[in-house]
Amino acid sequence: MRLTLRCRVTLSFGFGLLVVTSVLAFATWNLASGYMLRQREASATRQAEVNVRLVEKSLSSPGLDELLTGLTTGPDSSILVLSPDGLVTAGRKVEPSQLPPELVRHPPGRARLTVDGQPVIAVARPVAGNAVYVELFPLQQLDRTSGFLSAVLIAGTIGSALLGAALGSWASKRALKPLAELSSAAGRIAGGDLRARLPDQDDPDLAALAAKFNSTASALEQRALRDARFASDVSHELRSPLTTMVNAGAVLRRRREHLPGTAGTALELLTSEVDRFARMVVDLLEISRDDQTDDYEPEELDLSALVRNVVATRWRAVPVSASPVRVRGDRRRLDRVLANLMENAERHADGATCVAVRQSGDVARVEVEDDGPGVPEALREQIFERFARGKPGSRGGDTGSGLGLALVREHVHRHHGRVWVEDRFPRGARFVVELPAITKS
Repeated sequence: MRLTLRCRVTLSFGFGLLVVTSVLAFATWNLASGYMLRQREASATRQAEVNVRLVEKSLSSPGLDELLTGLTTGPDSSILVLSPDGLVTAGRKVEPSQLPPELVRHPPGRARLTVDGQPVIAVARPVAGNAVYVELFPLQQLDRTSGFLSAVLIAGTIGSALLGAALGSWASKRALKPLAELSSAAGRIAGGDLRARLPDQDDPDLAALAAKFNSTASALEQRALRDARFASDVSHELRSPLTTMVNAGAVLRRRREHLPGTAGTALELLTSEVDRFARMVVDLLEISRDDQTDDYEPEELDLSALVRNVVATRWRAVPVSASPVRVRGDRRRLDRVLANLMENAERHADGATCVAVRQSGDVARVEVEDDGPGVPEALREQIFERFARGKPGSRGGDTGSGLGLALVREHVHRHHGRVWVEDRFPRGARFVVELPAITKS
């Protein structure tokens, strides 16, 4: 899975700062630890040379043991004097066999080694009389200091990487904010809100983009409004002649028996097409009005009672299963939603078989079921488009104007709801409308 741009920027900042601080921390640790080790070795060498001169003066005297004890720098330091007369030691007990042979046989010399599990610096110097002076200086304090320094550098490196990631996240969020606003505005326009615009930008580079987007959105809004006004004007102009044609058709229908044969058939075709044309004009008027205005004034409604009233007007035989549900909406639009769903079932599935209303949490759900052939999955989005027509049902060849379900979706979206169609077992279709419900506090 490809990471998002913001995630990639964050990781790039964090990784980049991690690499830089790691290099700096490694160089700092090498320089500091090397410097402290060299200083410790130089100090040990100087101290050993001073001690050798004191030992040479007291090598044959009986107070050599006391002198060596006084020269030790602590409980972990050791001094060994190897002479033909024997071995004299002071401090922590160390056997000559634990020391490198080359260091003892060929002084002067210096070596860093571990004796009895403790790191030390061993300094060997020749002493008059064919003797060898060896002093062991402990390095525990130096190791502790180096360990503390490495811990601080590691913590600083990790902290800098986290800081880099945080800076990258902050910077990417600020840099991508205009893109997020652009995506949001484009999504709102795609959802039908043609008034969506980008806010004014102070950045010169982004200001041009925002201005271009806003001008494009304004042009799109004006074009949509012009198209809606054109459809509205045409529909208004058609209403008067259509009313005359519908009334004339009604008069001719009453005299159908006087027009036998081909003339009667032609009359039936003519009047059915005039009726369908009249419904289309009414639907176009409503769609154009919704496109041009936003006169949605919601009120609190009893959705169950509204559904019962609509079904009782023309579809008394359809059973209604409704529990009390209250919503905020426009009564006229919700009436039209249910009426269009009932007419769709009547036209394509020989009528609805059941209407149900119920509430689930904060959602009100209206279901219109039929026992028809159902809707293929590939067409379940397409049927809600304008001028999309399905196959005629068993009651004739009237496929409708292709605007009924489009109006349903428009009205449901204005109520901040959604509508879809699904299969009904064992056959048929179920149209579902979900609206925000009023919950009891």
